[in-house]
Amino acid sequence: MDDRADRPARVANGLCPPWVLREYAVLADGERGAVVDPEGRIVWLCAPRWHSDAVFSSLIGGGGFFGVEPEDRWHVWGGYYEDGTLIRVSRWVTADAVVECRDALAMPASPDRLVLLRRMRVEQGEARLRLRLEPRPGFGACRVRDPRLEGSVWTAEAGGLRLRLRGAHGAAWNPESGLRGAFRLRKGECQDLVLELSERASTAALDPDPLWARTEDAWRRAVPDCSSLAAPRDARHAYAVLRGLTSSSGGMVAAVTTSLPERANTGRSYDYRFAWLRDQSYAGLAVAAHGPHDLLDGTVRFTAERILADGDGLHPAYTVDGGRVPQEQGLPLSGYPGGNDRIGNRAASQFQLDTFGEVLQLFAAAAHHDRLTPEAEQAVTVAADAVERNWRRPDAGLWELDERWWTQSRLSVVCGLRQVAEALPGRQAQRCAELAEAVFTETRRRCLRADGRWRRAADDDGPEASLLTPLARGCPPSDDPSSAITRRFVEEQLARDGYVYRFGHAGIPLGEAEGAFLLCGFTMALATDRLGDRAGALRWFERTRAACGPSGLFAEEYDVRQRQLRGNLPQAFVHALLLECAVRLNDVCALPR
Repeated sequence: MDDRADRPARVANGLCPPWVLREYAVLADGERGAVVDPEGRIVWLCAPRWHSDAVFSSLIGGGGFFGVEPEDRWHVWGGYYEDGTLIRVSRWVTADAVVECRDALAMPASPDRLVLLRRMRVEQGEARLRLRLEPRPGFGACRVRDPRLEGSVWTAEAGGLRLRLRGAHGAAWNPESGLRGAFRLRKGECQDLVLELSERASTAALDPDPLWARTEDAWRRAVPDCSSLAAPRDARHAYAVLRGLTSSSGGMVAAVTTSLPERANTGRSYDYRFAWLRDQSYAGLAVAAHGPHDLLDGTVRFTAERILADGDGLHPAYTVDGGRVPQEQGLPLSGYPGGNDRIGNRAASQFQLDTFGEVLQLFAAAAHHDRLTPEAEQAVTVAADAVERNWRRPDAGLWELDERWWTQSRLSVVCGLRQVAEALPGRQAQRCAELAEAVFTETRRRCLRADGRWRRAADDDGPEASLLTPLARGCPPSDDPSSAITRRFVEEQLARDGYVYRFGHAGIPLGEAEGAFLLCGFTMALATDRLGDRAGALRWFERTRAACGPSGLFAEEYDVRQRQLRGNLPQAFVHALLLECAVRLNDVCALPR
């Protein structure tokens, strides 16, 4: 029997209406992630890996979800993350009870097997909870086959995955609507659900207590103390997000989701379930600013492996296991409101020169901590060779636009080469320093205006917020007049109400073409601090870090007027720059000039 017989488009049923993005929370274990709505429904989960087809895709108009919620529809919701983790606690207050539902993807995680933990507990009163489980692999196309109850565990198969669920032996399976059940709990009582999805038949124990204990211990060991940093709670949460998005391979996805729109009905919906080396480097630099933590080592390893494998042909993005990102294609779904469902990403085949600059900065930071492996040191040589052969070529740049002579790309390369020259002695240092000088001299000739302001590109005088990134890293140095002139121009032209936009759109006011770009707000804070204005830097930092949802998660863009998040969730590089700002802007860590 073909379990994809109902392949035509299917609109998500009314049981999972969409919410604005700021209201969602995310679970992640490094190998995959889930999205939870305020009513306790898991509406997005790909299995077994980040880039696999979704098992629950109601978020983007497909089928499948996993809900636990009060039967009393007259209730208010809230929730929080346990400190330094992506263990999420949803909290519902009904007329008669207060209920908490604790959710996590079990850790340590395996790439071919996920375990989802859900623990319901009544804090006050008595509550009746409703269970609904409808797995629909293949973005809603596949139905479950052969569901059966074996002892206290439900088992089934669908879309090449094996399913086991413990804790719902009193529920019933309906061929059309999946598993349905209910629980009545009094004050202090708990009900555990453990869902396993794996590629192969599994006999591993599904006992909730040891699974919870191992998960809690894994988070304690993974996320360092951030109490000495600016905004310590947010910094620790940012670190937890980065850890949750990073695979055991060292590859970190840009976001958990695909196809959440940056702007309604504009076609700007993309798949971010892949590892961009630039984003990896931003995260590694943020971690290195704090200390030589394990997350830095994994990032260096993954990045070095990609450079050694591909050299000049380095791709901007890969799957977390180092594979090629598939070509972009559409899905036959209705999509999140205002979005267009897509999987794959065409940007992964672009040439983006600044990627080489960012990874060289990452390797230099690792060298300062004495964490540069022999393989990574070899990758430095390969990356420098690639820069030498390709820096004159037009590239797609940070924003992955048309190929041009982007200023930011060249300045990022100069910054990386100079930092490597300082970190690695000997012939490598001399060669990188000389190459940096050659790139900088030509970039200055082509891209620096007579009034001392850096152009957006060799053929474009417009304002460009991506220039804040090399300025924040010290290229050009803070005592070069062009740094202050350029930063001031970006603020005058691209900042409104304390938020920063990427660039101008001809004839369209800022905020109408796209939202404020949160990465740019944090790089503005770093660039402002490097120029000696700590108070101004803190203002940019505080304003930008306020642009999150109740869960403390950031998307790529922020609609200032509507105070809404835009784009895929959570955006890794935004959390990375928040963490770096928290390190750089505390009272004891002064950014080197």
